Order: sequence, then structure tokens, then C-alpha cells
Amino acid sequence: MLMDKTPLAVLSLLLSLHAANAAPIDVERPEVRRFIDNMVERHEFEVDSLRSVLAGAESQQSILDAIARPAEKTLAWHEYRAIFLTDERVAAGAAFWREHAGELGRISEGTGVDIEILVGIIGVETYFGRITGRYRVLDALVTLAFDYPPRSKFFTRELEEFLLLVREEGIEAGGPTGSYAGAMGAPQFMPSSFRAYAVDSSDDGRRDIWTNWSDVIGSVANYFVEHGWQAGNEVVAQATLSETWQGPRPENGLAPKETVGSLSQKGVLFSTSMPVDHKSELMVLEGTEGDEYWVGFHNFYVITRYNRSVMYALAVHQLGQEIALEVGSDAS
Repeated sequence: MLMDKTPLAVLSLLLSLHAANAAPIDVERPEVRRFIDNMVERHEFEVDSLRSVLAGAESQQSILDAIARPAEKTLAWHEYRAIFLTDERVAAGAAFWREHAGELGRISEGTGVDIEILVGIIGVETYFGRITGRYRVLDALVTLAFDYPPRSKFFTRELEEFLLLVREEGIEAGGPTGSYAGAMGAPQFMPSSFRAYAVDSSDDGRRDIWTNWSDVIGSVANYFVEHGWQAGNEVVAQATLSETWQGPRPENGLAPKETVGSLSQKGVLFSTSMPVDHKSELMVLEGTEGDEYWVGFHNFYVITRYNRSVMYALAVHQLGQEIALEVGSDAS
């Protein structure tokens, strides 16, 4: 057995830092007791077992720090894009595509969701499974449910969904790890999304979004189908503004309020095969050389259902396109 060569002083410092950053959940807090009572009444959980699970969770300051500075709100588009559109990530995506070409093709054909979107999502979310999060999902959810008032209601509901999920799937509550927000596995599903959209694409009797790539790909595709993905339709087009454009600066909302025809009539110039009545919206993003204008179509806003950010959706689309080019180049 190898001895740990870490100096005792360093070990003591690390332990003290962890202690300062994390605190066990007090199950006697009123809001925790109300949550336990709700789970017992609504879902017939056993009181002592649930108290034991929650008492084993830790509220962590690092989680609160992380949720206060999401990249979508602190970075310009060109900075955000540079994180995901790298040669290394494109090469990794091409390797992933080639390795899982059979399942990607089967699931894409069956659902109508383009392979580019499937690999774009997995590439942006977890770098094709390389970065899935280091926090225990239980710790992330109890921290945000009980110690983050701005979104306590949302994360309390996700904690409820998580505990139902682990009971249904036969998973230990303290086992799954994920993001600081409690998103899990290669597709980074929140517990409610797992329960609603995860599928057993491999037909082995389990929904495994951690290690089974067939289930991962199938679950991502199913998420898009359930949110209204339109097979064969375009996602986004780059645009310019003509001299006749007099509209206000786009607000980059998360729902299309215009159409292809109405934007064209207002002086937005872009190329598309989508019909004039197709729902669309003009966006402006900060590029390296100034403003970039884009027109998002219906499918673009379906991508924002996965993460409510236009920068996220555009990064997913562009990464998928770059990976497709790389795979096509290899094939030729």
C-alpha cells in the first residue's frame, strides 16, 4: 500500500477549506421539514429514510457562487463561441460521430432530428461525455432548494423530481454527479427532464444517460421531438440590415414573433428556403468585428428549450455544422 505523501499541513488546509465551503443540511430547518412532510404525504416516502438521505447532503458555497455567474450572462457572443468552437472539440465531435454513426443514423432517421444537432448538444453540454460535472446532484439540489431564495421554488421541485427518479430507477441518492445546477449525465438533463424525456433507446430495460450512448442520443432526440422539432427545416440564417431597416435593436427574445415575410418587408436581408409565413426572429450578437445579425427560425427556438439562451442555441448549431464538415471531409 502506497503512503500518502501529502504534507499534513496541506491536508489540514484542504479539509478546513472544504469545511468552510460546505455544511451538512439541517433536517430540522422549517423549510426542510416542510419538504419532508410533502414528500411523505404526496409520494409516500418513509420519513426516517428521507431524513437520513437529506442529512447526508451538504449545502455548498461554491454552488451558490457558480449559479450567480452563468457564462451566457457574463460573456459576449464571440467569447462564448470561442469556448465551444475549437479545433479540439470539432475533432472530438467527428470522432464521436464516427464511433456512434450507426446509432446516430438510426435515431436521427427515426425522429427527424439532424445528427448535427444531436452531436452539437452533446458537444456543448459535456464535451462528448468528458465534462459531466463534479458535484453530487443531491448536494447541488439541496443547496439551491434551501439556500438560494431567488430560485428556491424551481430547485425544490427538481429535488422532488430527483428523489422520485432515484426511487423509480433504483439509484442511490448520493451517487449521481452533475453540474452545479443538478444537471445529469452526458446530455445534462435536469431530474424533471429525465423523468419526462429520457428513453431506453437500447431496449435493455433501463434509461441510462450516464454510460449508455444509445440512451443518451435517443433521449436528446426525444427531447427535441417533444418540444416540436420540425424535420428537414432550417435552423438559422445570417442576415444584414438594408438601408430601409428602421426597427428597434433586437432584444434576442426566446420566442419568434415575426415571420420570414415580415422581416423581409422590414428590410432584413437573408437567404432561406423557409416559406414566408414561417415563424422567425431577428437577433443581434456581439462578434469579434462588431454586431452580427441572425434570423432564427422555429427549430432555432426549439434548441433554446434545452437551454434558454440564444448564444447557446447558435453555438450548438455551429458546432454541429463544423463537425459535419469534418466528418464529410474525412469521408471524401
